[in-house]
Amino acid sequence: MANSVALKTFTALSDLQPNMANLKIIGIVIGKTDVKGFPDRKNIGSERYTFNFTIRDSPTHFVNVASWGKEDYIKSLSDSFRVGECVIIENPLVQRKEIEREEKFNPATPINYKLLLSENHSVVKVCSSYEVDTKLLALIHLPVKESHDYYSLGDIVANGHSLDGRIINVLAAVRSVGEPKHFTTSDRRKGQRCEIKLYDETEPSFAMTCWDNESILLAQSWVPRETVIFASDVKITFDKFRNCMIATVISKTIITSNPDTPEANILLNFIRENKETNVLTNEIDSYLKESINLSAIVDVYTVEQLKAKTLKNEGKADPVYGIVYAFISTLNIDDEITKVVRNRCSNCGYIVNEVSNTCVTCNKNYSGFKPTFLSFDMLVDLTDHTGTLHSCSLTGSIAEDTLGCTVNEFLAMTGEQKTALKWQFLLERSKIYLKFVLSHRARGGLRISILSCKLADPTEASRSLSGQGHM
Repeated sequence: MANSVALKTFTALSDLQPNMANLKIIGIVIGKTDVKGFPDRKNIGSERYTFNFTIRDSPTHFVNVASWGKEDYIKSLSDSFRVGECVIIENPLVQRKEIEREEKFNPATPINYKLLLSENHSVVKVCSSYEVDTKLLALIHLPVKESHDYYSLGDIVANGHSLDGRIINVLAAVRSVGEPKHFTTSDRRKGQRCEIKLYDETEPSFAMTCWDNESILLAQSWVPRETVIFASDVKITFDKFRNCMIATVISKTIITSNPDTPEANILLNFIRENKETNVLTNEIDSYLKESINLSAIVDVYTVEQLKAKTLKNEGKADPVYGIVYAFISTLNIDDEITKVVRNRCSNCGYIVNEVSNTCVTCNKNYSGFKPTFLSFDMLVDLTDHTGTLHSCSLTGSIAEDTLGCTVNEFLAMTGEQKTALKWQFLLERSKIYLKFVLSHRARGGLRISILSCKLADPTEASRSLSGQGHM
């Protein structure tokens, strides 16, 4: 390769020994942490700064690099390169690592050493991809763990609480990448958060959260429904609020985008064959909703307060949860059946074409048709003494629990029975748990989903309506 950097002029990571002098190492950056500041014990009142990154120079060898120094130096060094770029490191200090302590917070590496960078003696240079051997560039697509050493998303969901707190590997496709959310903590530190939805052959939607800027930057480069990732050493926890398992990117995590492995290629073929062209992801995600832990929802609102909060939250994509004590003021269950019960695909949950009774998504590239099932799917209005929320979605098993009957039982009712059922709700105040999501496609720019609807305890409702609503 013309103008390529000659690898023989560098020391291979496999040859590292403690206290080697005049070292020159080349590698591709496969992982990187954010810059952090710590109080300097030697200079009271000042701070030292640090960040770590991991470089690789062969399929079997990679090493962690730590850099400490003054704020300007560390931030400048960190900003000079990103994951996926090749760097040359001159004059690092080679130090034996304390495996148990080092690997608690840093990626596990096959080398018993770590590299330390000194502001006064070490130099880091970024190489142009045109100068680097293509074999080195190809390492970015090679996971740091065995390609078969991972959990499917279905396995994680099935194992549930038994995996809570475990650090595991995940191979999955990217379903969606959320917008980064910036916030300030109570002690005035700035932070950020980004949620990625993953999927594979076994699970349609699974959340992975990034809290550091480096992983968020990497995630922003992923193309939904086209990118596969191998995430080594992500933390699996049970999210009490959403009542489901989630993955979190931590300082040990190394994410390989579009890994070059047989398992990843099988998953890539799956997502290409099932790429949804005309299906709106938000609608499907709404149907395949995460199971919400209702006990975690405690804020009580009036309709007027909810509308005010919605205006206040304009521009924010995060859902808002709350409780209202209200009447169902519109419930057209004795209207045309098509407005109450719809056919959904058993595979993706999307409403199927009523003429062909087949799912245009899942059956597009399959010889065998995916079965469908009947599901409640209706819009209701909710009213209290302050106003009305229009077109709230009441679907699936939540609708069955609310009405107290299954779809088949409902279809067997006479018109008079359906009308009598409707009036049970139109005359009674209910305790209703709601989820609000901003959506330009929904009426009023807001999609409102009912998570639970039960007849309210009169004493509880009276106490709440006497002024205990939250803003």
